[in-house]
This record gives sequence, structure tokens and C-alpha cells, in this order.
Amino acid sequence: MLDMAQIEALRAAPVADRDHLVDGRSFSPTSGQRLDVETPIDGSVLTTMARGDATDVEAAVSAARRAFADRRWRGLPAARRKAIMARWADLIEAELLELTVLGVRDNGTEIAMAIKAEAASAAATIRYYGEAIDKMSGEIAPTPDNRLGLVHREPVGVVGTIVPWNFPLMIGAWKLAPAIAAGNSVVLKPAETASLALLRLAELAHEAGLPDGVLNVVTGLGGEAGAALAASSDVDVLVFTGSGATGRKLLQASAESNLKRVYLELGGKSPNIVFADAPDLETAAEAAVNAVFRNSGQVCVAGSRLLVERSIHEEFIERLRSRADRMRVGDPLDPETQIGAVNSQSQLHANLKAVAQAQEDGARVIGGGQRLLESSGGYYMQPTIIADVALAHRLFQREVFGPVLAVTTFDGEAEAVALANAGPYGLASGVWTADLARAHRMVMAIKAGVVHVNTYGGTDITVPMGGQKQSGNGYDRSLHALDKFQNLKTAWIAID
Repeated sequence: MLDMAQIEALRAAPVADRDHLVDGRSFSPTSGQRLDVETPIDGSVLTTMARGDATDVEAAVSAARRAFADRRWRGLPAARRKAIMARWADLIEAELLELTVLGVRDNGTEIAMAIKAEAASAAATIRYYGEAIDKMSGEIAPTPDNRLGLVHREPVGVVGTIVPWNFPLMIGAWKLAPAIAAGNSVVLKPAETASLALLRLAELAHEAGLPDGVLNVVTGLGGEAGAALAASSDVDVLVFTGSGATGRKLLQASAESNLKRVYLELGGKSPNIVFADAPDLETAAEAAVNAVFRNSGQVCVAGSRLLVERSIHEEFIERLRSRADRMRVGDPLDPETQIGAVNSQSQLHANLKAVAQAQEDGARVIGGGQRLLESSGGYYMQPTIIADVALAHRLFQREVFGPVLAVTTFDGEAEAVALANAGPYGLASGVWTADLARAHRMVMAIKAGVVHVNTYGGTDITVPMGGQKQSGNGYDRSLHALDKFQNLKTAWIAID
């Protein structure tokens, strides 16, 4: 049960101006420039933060390189590194509500979701990869009798990490924890509209005993600090979650610098497919609205394309509409709120523009589509359902990243597969059917990194998450995530 008095006290607490965190200490921007940190709750300015540039990024990268070179982290015994990561997770859990409220004030996620999906999730992720430290080992190859083949796993070096604003602590931990557990040093560039909680997360890492320079944070604009991190020839691996347009720029920067490995999670336009034989249409409808409207639709795996079999199409749309109309939109620090604030004014305008464009393309707005609570100064939007979205419509093909659901009718399994696989993305998907054979066929046929069957959303750190097609490459979560941050080295030894 969330303590409202404590939440209100944390809401009212002033937030100090923030600088970068480099080599274990506060680092003022070289240029002296700063950015206002605006809360989407009411549009007011919470504080300011450093506006990093290439000089600041290079200072952070140099600190990370020194920390890696002198082995101050990777050279510690595995048991000691494991204990530090466990302590880091403990400190996060001790500040669970404080971190959550700080993050909600910064990015607008409803607190009922954020308390689990953000700080608690980050702590669990850090604990998971900390536990893996003393269980990572190399291999002995089945080589000829006169040769011994040893496969060593080594940290890659300096990892650049660029994370988005929708779930900064959760996604940040997915990238930071395995990189650090594998023995690397990291430079983190948070999103400019969601940096505060990640700065505190890094401070807690140092309080837990992580050596200086192992985790550095540079705040600022993507086109400045993020671009400089991507262009640095002293970064060995770059990991990113965000838009496809930015992903392309990062790949180009890699090609023009040191050919660093780049791992990308680039979002999606995920199909959620409801067959007429779904075991429970009530459950399917409830899952469908939550799959796209929670966190104002700002979820990479959101089921933003709903494909419904024709025989139940109108009935199912009515189930959706009635649920969406009842969803409570408002103050994200109110535990009763189901849909919080859109992250920024620019994102809100993009969402509303997408609705208007869908109408121009001939789609039908069933409900929503309007800005709400404008007098509050914050950025709120009605959950929006748009029917009759054809394959050629832009809303079918393009990610909105807002509370906008596109509904399309299909006839039969073959058309459902064709529609599901149409478009450039392949991150997540869902299938609702009581036919076990059909469920297996759909899992095999859909081109996506995740296929939910008779459920949507919710997952665990033990299973990988990654995309196909233009949704990216590489995997977050599970032990497979460690592969991005390790090099394999073969020792080939004569023994006769």
C-alpha cells in the first residue's frame, strides 16, 4: 500500500541542480551550459542539469578507460564484485519510494506501475547479474589429443549506454548491470527528459562500493552528448534503446569512428491478434487496453496494432471502448491513476497529430483522441481507439509511442499472419486462441522477438528480449545479455 503522505512530501521536496557524475564525483559541464528539467505533471521546472558536450563525454570516457585499464573493478575477486552489486541492489530497495517518485516527477509514468517496473525492477536486475558473476566461466574445447583449446571470456572494455525516457531505471539496469557484471566500465547518457533517477542510481552504485570511474553519467541532449559518445573511438561497445532514426545515426557514427559494436532496441508496432475462439474475450479485452494504454502508450512492446477476427470485430471493439472510457487519466503520483502523463509537450503533439492523420487516411475514431487536463499545465491524453485501419494507413506501419490503438479486421489465420508480419518492425506480439496447434503455428510464423499467447505484457529477467527486422539486434535480459559485453578469446596450446 503506497503511503500518500510520504508521496506528497516527496512531491514537494526541492530537487537540487544536477551535474554529471564522472570518476566518482560531481563534474560540472565544461561549457557551463545547463538544461531545465520540466515535469510533465504540470509543466513546471523541477531543477536544472548539466548540458554535456563532446568535451564532457571524452572526460567520462577517459575516466572509464583508466578504470578498465588498471583493473580496479574487473581485477577484484568475483565474490567481492558480487557483494558490491548485491549491496547496490539493497540501497536501491531502501530508497524505493524516493527513487520512484523522483522518476515519476521527471517522466510522468503512473506510480502504480512505476513502483514495480522502475526502481524495484532495477534492483532485481542488478541482483540477478551480480549473482551471475561467480558463475561465468570459459570452455575447454573437444580438441585433438596433442592440442588444448581454451575459450576465455573477457570484458570488452568501455561500454557506451544510451537509454530512453519511458522506463529509464528498468531499461538502464538491463544494460548497466550485465555490462558491469562482466567487468566493463560504462559511460551512461540518459534521455534529457528522464535523467534524475538514473543519476541517483549511479550515486548509489558508488555508495555500495563500485570503484570510481566504473560507472560515469553524462547528461544532455542526444544530438550533442549522445552523438559524441557514439563517435568516440575509445568506446568499445555501444548499446541503445530508442528510435530507428537515431539507431541509424549510431551505426553511421560507428562506421566513421572505430567500428565499435552497436546493439540496438528500436521499438515496434506490435500486433496483438484476437481469434474468435479466444478462451476468454473479457480477459483478452482487458489485456488489450492495458497493453497499449498503460504509461500513456509509452512502452516499446505496446500492443499498438490490434488484429481482430471479423466475426467478433464489432463486439470486441465495444468491449475495448467501454474499458478505455473507464480508465482514469491524471496525476501520475496518485496511486488510483491508470494512465499518467505523456512525457513531453512535443510527444503529446506528435500523438495528436497521428490521430488527425489517421482520420485523414479514412480510419474511424471510436473513442478518445483529445488532450485532457490542459489547465493543469501538464501533458495528458485520452486513450484512443481507431478502427478500420488498413494496411496502407500510416498508423498501421508507424510507431506512435502514445495511447493510440489501431484496430484492423482479418479473416482467417493466413491473413492474420500476413498482417502481423507486414511493416518494418518485429519486437513483440500477442495471440489469443484456444487452439493449441494454432498457438504453436502462430509462434513459429510471427516475426517478432516475443510472442505472448493468451496474455500480453509482463515478463521476467530470466528470459531474453530482443527484436527482429528493424526492431533491432542483440538481447536485453537473461544470461544472453552478457554476450554483448564479453569477448571470446581462444588459447590454442600444444601439450606434447
